[in-house]
Amino acid sequence: MTAPYIEIAGRRIGADHPPYVICELSGNHNGSLERALQMVDAAADTGADAIKIQTYTADTITLDVDRPEFRIHGGLWDGRTLHELYQEAQTPYEWHAAIFERARARGVTIFSSPFDETAVDLLAGLDAPAYKIASFEAVDLPLIRYAARQGKPLIISTGMANIAEIQTARDTALDAGAAGVLLLHCVSSYPASFHDANVRTVIDMGQRFGCPIGLSDHTPGTAASVAAVSLGACAVEKHFTLARADGGPDAAFSLEPAEFKALCDDTRNAWAALGGVNYDLLGSERGNILFRRSLYVTADVAAGEPLTRANVRSVRPGNGLPPADYEAVLGRPAARALTRGEPLAWDMVG
Repeated sequence: MTAPYIEIAGRRIGADHPPYVICELSGNHNGSLERALQMVDAAADTGADAIKIQTYTADTITLDVDRPEFRIHGGLWDGRTLHELYQEAQTPYEWHAAIFERARARGVTIFSSPFDETAVDLLAGLDAPAYKIASFEAVDLPLIRYAARQGKPLIISTGMANIAEIQTARDTALDAGAAGVLLLHCVSSYPASFHDANVRTVIDMGQRFGCPIGLSDHTPGTAASVAAVSLGACAVEKHFTLARADGGPDAAFSLEPAEFKALCDDTRNAWAALGGVNYDLLGSERGNILFRRSLYVTADVAAGEPLTRANVRSVRPGNGLPPADYEAVLGRPAARALTRGEPLAWDMVG
């Protein structure tokens, strides 16, 4: 059984800790290093725990071949070849040092998804504190093994992977020397629908794989992420853009800065709200216990006159006898003259 948490740059990530929010910049820099750096600044301002980029070139991730299987059919990128899409979306290797430097200057952890060994080598040279294996690469065991040999934690998205493939990816990473594995439940659909999100899978994954579980979320808004955290997800990854109207390969399913800040706030508040099992009076409740119901005199009563439903009732506040004593006092005489508005006590009952 692996540890119930992993550590990235000194931060523990696990069910006993607030959710770790990862801001995925992806290709929404639109080919501009200046925009990429602006995105880092904007991501830092949202309160994200980490910023993630992707490290590949069009030629390391696919082939420039115009065959049917290299062309996308349907969805956001319909009609484009893989090489065309990745040529647009890639974050050039020569930008990486500047992006890492900006994130670190802003005090935000930064790492990346490598897609081949050259990418792992580049990120190792930048002292990346973790490596993210994308869903489509979860079956690329040589890549997982090579990244794991760096001795850093691996985050593995599990979109499209079955149970056996997830287990194999996890075991391969740990056997090769990864400093822990964080698995992310993921639906590899862009965008993903709420009906396909199946965030209850987070619970099952935690029981099956004995390691921290998070969510890589491609649904709109924050609802799926909040639900996942409520079910035990300890990390959330979400795509980010400065403005969807600016376009970009992943803009349609990315959050804008104000939305991403809401994601950070909502998931952390959801985790805090989980708390523990408690039936005792909380300190924050003590001031309000006064306003519970109790028995009060509701009409003037002469000494010796019987107490009835017409002159005693259960009302707020709670200074009188408890409502559970109501039947016991009805029909008994007043021990003295009672005034409307007095809390009823046993020494007032004959």
